[in-house]
Amino acid sequence: MRNLAQSLFERDRIRTTLMKAKAVRPFAERLITLSKKGGLHRRRLVARQIADRKVLRKLFDTISPRYMDRPGGYLRILKLGPRQGDNAEMALVELVGLEASTEEKDSGKKASGKKLSAKEAKSAASSKAKAGTTKKKTTKKKTAKKAG
Repeated sequence: MRNLAQSLFERDRIRTTLMKAKAVRPFAERLITLSKKGGLHRRRLVARQIADRKVLRKLFDTISPRYMDRPGGYLRILKLGPRQGDNAEMALVELVGLEASTEEKDSGKKASGKKLSAKEAKSAASSKAKAGTTKKKTTKKKTAKKAG
């Protein structure tokens, strides 16, 4: 549980099984609540569970101030569907309020990106198609040389 919560605070979002996601939610939310209150005693209580000092600092300095006005519900669990190998139900656990920071980053990228006209898009698609066909021809030649 500790390692899962530590990874969550380090990366802001993790992909795990649904059962582990449901188990880590109350544990991680309790740690966030303790970090919101601050103080040396609460920092030491959280440090018992979180071994990495960098993650502990991030929890107290950046994550907990996001949730000062929020009374609870700091995590979101999104179901992803079954895993390929063993059909285990997978889930994405993320900190609530994370989407605001990612939307700002995405909007900056979209604004700087250049839109292509219809002619440019067609020419780019045709050049990609030509590149794909030339690769196929070269592989056929190689096989023909091996056979001959």
